Amino acid sequence: MSDKELVEARPPRFARWLAEPMFRNKSVYLKVALAAAMINLFGLVISLFTMTVYDRVVPNLAFDSLTALSIGIGIVLIFDFALRILRAYFVDIAGADIDREIGSSVFDRLMRIRLDMKKGSVGQLSGLMRELETLRDFFASATLTAVVDVPFIFITLIFIGIIGGPIVWVPLLLVPLVIGAGLLTQPALDRLSAKSMSGGLYKQSVLVESIGSLEMVKTSGAGGLMQKRWLAAIEEHADSSMRQRLISTIAVTIATSANSAAYMGVVIAGVFLIAERELTTGGLVACSILAGRAVQPLGQIAQLMSRISATRTAYRQLNGLMEVPSEGPAGQPLIPGRFNGKIELKSVAFKYPGASEKTLDNFNLTIEPGQRVALIGRVGSGKSTVARLMLGLYEPQDGLVLIDGTDIRQYDTVGLRANIGTALQETVLLSGSVRENIALDRPHIDDTEMLRASELSGAHGFMGRITNGYDLILADRGEGLSGGQRQSITLARALAGSPPIMIFDEPTSAMDSQTENQLIDRLQEELKGRTLVMITHRTALLRLADRVVIVEGGKIIADGPRDQVLQQLQRPRAAA
Repeated sequence: MSDKELVEARPPRFARWLAEPMFRNKSVYLKVALAAAMINLFGLVISLFTMTVYDRVVPNLAFDSLTALSIGIGIVLIFDFALRILRAYFVDIAGADIDREIGSSVFDRLMRIRLDMKKGSVGQLSGLMRELETLRDFFASATLTAVVDVPFIFITLIFIGIIGGPIVWVPLLLVPLVIGAGLLTQPALDRLSAKSMSGGLYKQSVLVESIGSLEMVKTSGAGGLMQKRWLAAIEEHADSSMRQRLISTIAVTIATSANSAAYMGVVIAGVFLIAERELTTGGLVACSILAGRAVQPLGQIAQLMSRISATRTAYRQLNGLMEVPSEGPAGQPLIPGRFNGKIELKSVAFKYPGASEKTLDNFNLTIEPGQRVALIGRVGSGKSTVARLMLGLYEPQDGLVLIDGTDIRQYDTVGLRANIGTALQETVLLSGSVRENIALDRPHIDDTEMLRASELSGAHGFMGRITNGYDLILADRGEGLSGGQRQSITLARALAGSPPIMIFDEPTSAMDSQTENQLIDRLQEELKGRTLVMITHRTALLRLADRVVIVEGGKIIADGPRDQVLQQLQRPRAAA
């Protein structure tokens, strides 16, 4: 392999999702670097001003010179103040822009992540998203500008050497001491940062699981178990965080102590040089100021190095998430218009991640446009898995899932699901208004269409009688509403826009018989000419189907017109 091929094969130091936003903000960072450079130069000017006052003004009582020098140094201080404000402003601009772009990229990848590749609990994933703040704080921190101060350490030492001669050895010997302390603590900080993040993610996982299942935790008496897990997570996280802070503090404290040592060392050495008439009093004052300025950036560098460990760990975790394959094709996806509604599953085999047996095996099913099919069978037979494969939530290990003759893996997933109205087994509502939960910010769902869908689903029957109606703000997951009301709102969401394909998975499991029958009567006319795939254990819903498919053990054991299949099911019972 050639050198060029080796360079191309070598992974970049920073992934594109992080490097590109930083590169686009290079002009801002250049302004920050320029401001930092000017601030360092002004620091040199201030030390020279001090030396001049002590050596020239004080002995001669040259007040006119003092006035001129004071005006000049006043102008310098004004510019120094303005540049410090501008530096902070530019850093914040770059940080906000990077935060916006990286946050958008990571959230988009999270929304498009393949479910079979998803690792970690909901709490761990939400905790991982929190690590975006670590990246933002690092790149939007004034501490980052300490990198610009490094060259000025040597420039400052040169100035000390010019003014004070051998006195420069005092700060010069302390510089490697501070740098060495920072480098020696890096391996330990890396290990502890990874351990601290792991503990933090576990703590977040326990917290989210406890809050999300609070009703179950209370009623089932699981509070003791969750309390035990929470305390264990806190203890583990606190221990690793304490060690991390301790080691970080050692490096920063050495840098701070070195700053004081440099000042005192210069003063002590300077006294002997003054006695030998090799240094003036003003030169000693200037050298002491410059010695502090030479060592001071090392304290910021020590802080920066301690933050680098946490930032590097956060970057690795987030980059791991960004490298998880996303839904849809690797190349340019097909953007579907409106589907005709033909669905085909050809020789499909599927097994959930970590499962020992296949959920579907050599599964074949063809649904013609406008056909209404009910999938029935025992719990765990694979019915809901068929719906998930049709929606592209999972990919089959073998076989094809086709809509209108095209493998759904070629479609843009957003466009695919925009053509499918979905009401799955688990009813989930978002926090926000009922209007938002039905319309979902889809531009083609106006108030008229929302009301039509609500009337069909039965949601208007209870929402229309409430004062604030569709502007009612729901709590998380629709708490405060009954199970049937949540299902009605979910059905309205699925029916809005009249998608050509409908997939229902136990859509009326929480409704009473009267409400269910009224819903079926309304849907009879609504679903004409549209493809319906319905998974149910409730006999009443079979009125909506013209074809029944019985699934058992991941295979189809019966398939035909509704009445014919139902008669076959009743014969064994009659014989018994």
